[in-house]
Order: sequence, then structure tokens, then C-alpha cells
Amino acid sequence: MLGILKHLDDGLSVIERQLLGWSIVIMAVNTVANVIMRLGFSSSIFFSEELNQFLIILVTFVGISEAARMGRHIRMSAFTDMLGPKSGKIMMIIITTGTACLLFLLAWYSVDYVMSLIKSNRLTPALRIPYYFTVLWVPFGLTVTGIQFLFAAATNIFKPGTHLSYRVEDTFEAEDHHL
Repeated sequence: MLGILKHLDDGLSVIERQLLGWSIVIMAVNTVANVIMRLGFSSSIFFSEELNQFLIILVTFVGISEAARMGRHIRMSAFTDMLGPKSGKIMMIIITTGTACLLFLLAWYSVDYVMSLIKSNRLTPALRIPYYFTVLWVPFGLTVTGIQFLFAAATNIFKPGTHLSYRVEDTFEAEDHHL
């Protein structure tokens, strides 16, 4: 089972890293070009802000999946750190499963929002593209992040140790926590 998860995770990781990398490059080029246009020609690129807003949404909602994959999400571990290894593992299974369910619920609501935008026929002001194109990344990002948390739950069920994600085991190293 974990072998199948690894292949799915590897495929998602390639897609996400490409999307994130290219989005950041395009955002940087767009921003620099807009600054040059403003300073050199006293005129902005008319779609620059709109494009960057779209890319920020993409980076945010695709980036949360990558953060979850690498165990870099925010977590409150004071309580689980006080538990023993077995109880901590059970809590991690409950937390990752609950988080996945919440993310899938949010993805469901975001699909409903996208559908309402499709029906509204709203267009973006500068590029005049359907507005729903700019938020399609929200349900995608929430769904793949939910999948990451399901991977983490499955890893905690089938592998020894406590895992923050499919790839990252939770470790407590006393030397990293000096007071």
C-alpha cells in the first residue's frame, strides 16, 4: 500500500514543484518588467497586478500541499510531545485524518464557490478572462493537501514511529530546543 502512495506522492510532487517554480519565476519577471516600465516609461503593464494576484493564489494553494508533504505545516505539538510514543502516534493519526477531512470539506465549498463564479460570468478587469480561472487553484490545492494528510495518516498506521508526513518522521531532538 505504501508503495502505491509513494508513486502517487512522487507524481504530485513533480507537478506541484513545476507549478510553484514557474509561477515564482513569472511573478518575478512580471514584477521587474512592471517596475522598469513605470520608472523608464511612466506607464505600468496594464495586467501586471492581476497576473500577480492570480499567481499568488496559485503559489499559496499549491504550496500548502508541498509544505504538508515536507512536514513544514504549522502544528501545536506541546500536548502531543508530553504523550508517550503510542499515544502521540494515535493523536497524530486522529489529527492528520481530521485535517484531511476538514481540507476536503473546504475543497467542496470552494468548488461550490467556483461554480457560482462560472454562473456569474464575471471577467477580470484587465485581462478580461473568466474570474473563476483565477481561483481554480483553491479546490485543487485544498484537495491535494488533504491527500497529503491522508498519506500521513496511512504512514502512521502502517509504519513504526510517528510521522508528520509520508516523507518526514517526527523526531524530538533535545539539542534543538534550548531554553
